[in-house]
Amino acid sequence: MADDKNLKGQQDRQRVAGDEPYEVNYLAQKYHVSAEVVKQAIEAVGNDREAIEAYLSKNGKA
Repeated sequence: MADDKNLKGQQDRQRVAGDEPYEVNYLAQKYHVSAEVVKQAIEAVGNDREAIEAYLSKNGKA
């Protein structure tokens, strides 16, 4: 079944889809890093938004 982008809930907000450019770009702009750094963060900690944001806050500019 296709992902219906109109049906968003709490679970959708807690995860980052690394294969969706708009989600990766949002985090890249928010933390002033490249999209590649965001993808590395997803690989390092998984797709949990809080874990990715904590990783980028600590390691993003390194």
